[in-house]
Amino acid sequence: MCRLVESIKIKNNRIFNIDFHNLRMNNSRKALFGSDDFIDLNKIIKLPENINNEILKCRVIYKEKIIKVDFNVYKRRVINTLKLVYSDNIEYKYKYEDRTQIKDLLKLKEQCDDILIVKDGRITDTSFSNIVFYDGIKLITPGFPILKGTKREKILKENKIIEGDIRVKDLKYFKKAILINCMLDLEDQMNINIENIK
Repeated sequence: MCRLVESIKIKNNRIFNIDFHNLRMNNSRKALFGSDDFIDLNKIIKLPENINNEILKCRVIYKEKIIKVDFNVYKRRVINTLKLVYSDNIEYKYKYEDRTQIKDLLKLKEQCDDILIVKDGRITDTSFSNIVFYDGIKLITPGFPILKGTKREKILKENKIIEGDIRVKDLKYFKKAILINCMLDLEDQMNINIENIK
């Protein structure tokens, strides 16, 4: 069975959102491998020395057990346009290291910076993030994502966003979209103008 990964933000010697990463990792281990023990990433991740003020992306590769932990300096992507791509067969319920299905869909992005996946008629995720739509009042995230990201779960629990059944025809009701993932908060303003979703 394929290896899984947790990607975790580290800034100012602080590990972000660790409780949600622990929860997802251990739930995945139980569901896929029958592992009943609890692994605490706080005890696994040893921060490198001399981080300075750099933002790091920590990758924890695992199956039943932790396989490896590595760190890379985070480089924020520039995303201004999204291409709607359609796939009713894509499955990415667990955060697998193997992203072949997503990479195949990325080949369809044409001149756009990234893709926005539509499954069973519903808006889901981009190739690397969950998405939140702003209608001028509310922040709404698709209720049927390809992957339930840890940042999405955290800000849902904090009632900063709500879930909704969003279809392509509904996009015209929104003013902008915001990309979120383990490295991107709502406040980071990775914003996409709705007219830039092709």
